[in-house]
Amino acid sequence: MKHGSDAGVGGDIGTISSLASLLARLQAMASEPTFNLQRQRALSIALRPYTEGAMLPPLAEELRLAEQFLFADYLPDDGQPSLIEQVRDTITTHVPEEERAWLDPFRHSNMDLLEAVSLPGKDRLELRSLGSGRTYHVESGALARRCRPGQVLLTRVVRAGDRTVIPGTALLLSASAGRALFEGVNEWRRALEAEAGSFELGEWEEFVKRYGHVLLWRFAQVRLEALVRAELATRYRATDGRPFLYALALYEHHEYSFLSEGLSNLEGWRKEAGGFQQASVRSWVQAGDDAASPAARLTLTPAQLFVECESGARLDRVKHQLASAFGFALHFCGEAVTVPPHELQEVNLEDEDPSPRSVVVTPEAEQELLSAFRESVYMEWADRPSPSLGSQTPRHAMGTADGRAKVAALIGSLERDDPAARRTGKSGYEYNRLRAHVGL
Repeated sequence: MKHGSDAGVGGDIGTISSLASLLARLQAMASEPTFNLQRQRALSIALRPYTEGAMLPPLAEELRLAEQFLFADYLPDDGQPSLIEQVRDTITTHVPEEERAWLDPFRHSNMDLLEAVSLPGKDRLELRSLGSGRTYHVESGALARRCRPGQVLLTRVVRAGDRTVIPGTALLLSASAGRALFEGVNEWRRALEAEAGSFELGEWEEFVKRYGHVLLWRFAQVRLEALVRAELATRYRATDGRPFLYALALYEHHEYSFLSEGLSNLEGWRKEAGGFQQASVRSWVQAGDDAASPAARLTLTPAQLFVECESGARLDRVKHQLASAFGFALHFCGEAVTVPPHELQEVNLEDEDPSPRSVVVTPEAEQELLSAFRESVYMEWADRPSPSLGSQTPRHAMGTADGRAKVAALIGSLERDDPAARRTGKSGYEYNRLRAHVGL
């Protein structure tokens, strides 16, 4: 996700110059030392999901809407008059009458969720409030040329007589995202009313005047949920374009012939030709959406079964299939489902069904992932019962000469048959560390 730019409609969207001048004046006053503490408190209220540790920074449009909450809705808790009252009462600075004319309309403005009904003119929008059903014909400039019927705007509505304007900024969402935001706010409203024991929040316009910042809270949640969905839909590719198998699991065993025969007959899998120098290492693959490219691989060595999948969900299905087919013949050692490191993708909340993206994983990142996985599964190897050692731990087996020979042979087999070498040409672990763990 591109921080600060995704999902927003920013800049000048047709704000009247005198209103824009008033907003600039209010912003300057809010930044003065005598009011700065109140400004920080107001922004912390409006942007609470971000101040409480959200993984994303707020968008520029969210910041501007939060500032407008400070100007129009927030009442200082230290006895100071509001910013609009300070502008109205100022006598030391000249405030043009055309700016003063907007003081009351802006003071009585409110946040709202507005559905685009139609585009009646080049620079105008017909909008309907999702909460009250009220219809507005809004002067919107560039926004009218970008907006599509059915989309939803999160913005502030300023009414001056029969004139309705948007004060400079809005967040544009798809119809489904806008509805999800609206339902989330309604759920919060019902919960607050239930807690209070009465329907004291009034009509929609009264509610959003008092609690308009909750719309910003819910927008942050919708944005985060969209990011999570986009991440879950991301497809990882190797440099050759094939699915990148990042979800890994490792099993130990001591029944090579039984497993080899069973895997050859396992439903949905086909034997993979070539790739290993050792005749005792075999692999089977499972096709994904692209029948020519494997979405999962099983690699059987004399001591281990290595599982590689394109996603954590597929890994879960494969693990259940293996457990059903082989039961206690396989001894689970560990798994890893951490996706390869990558930048968060842009999520456009204006689109109903954004296309999933593909991330190409570099060989360096692949080697790091495989090494980290081997590191995790071998951390307690010396003290974990091994099927190849008659269920003794390698450390315990080192107590006899025969046991020492078996442990040395087992480590040599693990090193020789390391499946990571097939993927990157390099071993996925420094096996002398295992030798050191048991005193070889």
